[in-house]
Amino acid sequence: MFAEPRGGIRVLTPEVAAKIAAGEVVERPASVVKELVENSLDAGARRISVEVEGGGVRLIRVRDDGAGIPASEVELAFQRHATSKIASEEDIEQLTTLGFRGEALPSIAAVADVEMLTRIEGDAAGIRLQLRDGVVLTLATEGAPRGTTVVVRNLFRTVPARLKFLRAPATENARIAEVLTSHALAYAAVQFTLLIDGRLALRTGGGGRVEDALVGALGVETAARLLPLQRAEPQGTVSVSGHVSPPDLTRSQRSQQLFFVNGRWVESRVLARALEQAYQGLLPAGRHPLAVVFVTLPAGDVDVNVHPTKREVRFRRDGEVFAVVQAAVGRTLRETAPAPLVTTIACDALGEQIPLGERMPEGEASSDSADAPARAPMALRLPVLRVLGQVGGTYIVAEGPDGVYLIDQHAAHERVLYERARAQQEKDSPAMQGLVEPVVVELSPERTVLLEDGREALEGLGFQVEPFGGSAYMLRAVPSALAGRDYRMVLDDLLDRLAEEPGDDWRDRVAKALACRGAIKAGQGLTSEEMLELVRQLEATASPQTCPHGRPTMVHLSASQLQRHFGRA
Repeated sequence: MFAEPRGGIRVLTPEVAAKIAAGEVVERPASVVKELVENSLDAGARRISVEVEGGGVRLIRVRDDGAGIPASEVELAFQRHATSKIASEEDIEQLTTLGFRGEALPSIAAVADVEMLTRIEGDAAGIRLQLRDGVVLTLATEGAPRGTTVVVRNLFRTVPARLKFLRAPATENARIAEVLTSHALAYAAVQFTLLIDGRLALRTGGGGRVEDALVGALGVETAARLLPLQRAEPQGTVSVSGHVSPPDLTRSQRSQQLFFVNGRWVESRVLARALEQAYQGLLPAGRHPLAVVFVTLPAGDVDVNVHPTKREVRFRRDGEVFAVVQAAVGRTLRETAPAPLVTTIACDALGEQIPLGERMPEGEASSDSADAPARAPMALRLPVLRVLGQVGGTYIVAEGPDGVYLIDQHAAHERVLYERARAQQEKDSPAMQGLVEPVVVELSPERTVLLEDGREALEGLGFQVEPFGGSAYMLRAVPSALAGRDYRMVLDDLLDRLAEEPGDDWRDRVAKALACRGAIKAGQGLTSEEMLELVRQLEATASPQTCPHGRPTMVHLSASQLQRHFGRA
């Protein structure tokens, strides 16, 4: 149904139209960094440095040594639809540059204070331009090296509602690091530097070797384990190269699956499906491979003009591209993936090294107990349940005074671990286990950002992490609930979840992430004693009906519902 008209059809003012267009291009600070870095790459830059402050809201500075902009064209660069990348309709079908819409600079200027300093080879001086609300404030000559520097301050100053949709500064910083990391992989011959709040987050050498860029982007340890893609049988004009992980190197999220088409960092369901299909049957449920995949094909066979941010692409022959990528990854896994290492870990009865803790004697559960958080008010308390069994290795069946309860064991254990972690945080007494041999962990730039910002919260739960040079960290202690795990994988997964979890309360985010990572998994068989212990601990929690993320922990079928269902009521 159409909305009521407000005075009939009208042409929007340039200011309103600019802000609407900016919303399509500038989604968050990382969007600004992406657009400016791509402009630098299109200008032939060999060195690109990025500085951000306040999650990219307070400041973004991108400096390059590219070709620069002629003095007579500096103002024109900030007009809508102005671009040096295309000149005719035919150019759209054969795009070879990263930017082409001519929307980035005016869109950024519409929602922030912008300053540009640029000089081309041969000019004696550069040009400095300052804009506010898209309007030129100053235009003057100034000494400058060849290249362009763009400074963006007070992002979304004119549209403060957009600020409410941004995540915590650490999460926005991680998104920015992801942008730099991805472009560093695609342009190994370019030297990239990223400073976040004055801290060096990324530096690549720019020597031209993808392997060196992988080290800067993913860390020495991870990069060393990646497998170079074996070439598949030729499929028309499509070629593929890159690196993928062996089946025993995985992540809980797909954030480290990077795809590039003709040098452009993209999102593509076709490429993602081809990758996952090649690993079918090789990975545990819920685990995903790492990948850096480069696809090259004629420019006319791919449409990059699908979305304003230029992240999504469409292939003219999806099936051909899918087949080439799947075949290359599949052949690599068959021919070069090492046999998985078999390790023996002394596990308890749960098989996951997750102690359920000691059952509290009646009347002793209180908010002062780290192992058994306060019992819920009477209205929220669970009745005492009698455990009957387990369904599908996932749901515990229990009987109460008024019917049957089906309890999701993973969600229930999440609730138990979360409240235990929060109680430990409040008392500042984390249950930790020191490691006999400290573990050195290599982190990617975006994970380094997350770790540094959430370090105090991690330590409050029992992690002891120390810098070990560059992007390496030494893990000296872990929460007791994680004893015996693969600590590198645990830390990676925790940082994955922190990147996805919105909110500013790091202590709460870390507690939720730890609970999710440490909880009993669906499909894991439990003994009667283990089920009973979990149910008793769930009864002791403050909010037994939901997991920390709000998902239900149980379904209750009352006696009257059962009677009605069977026609007895």
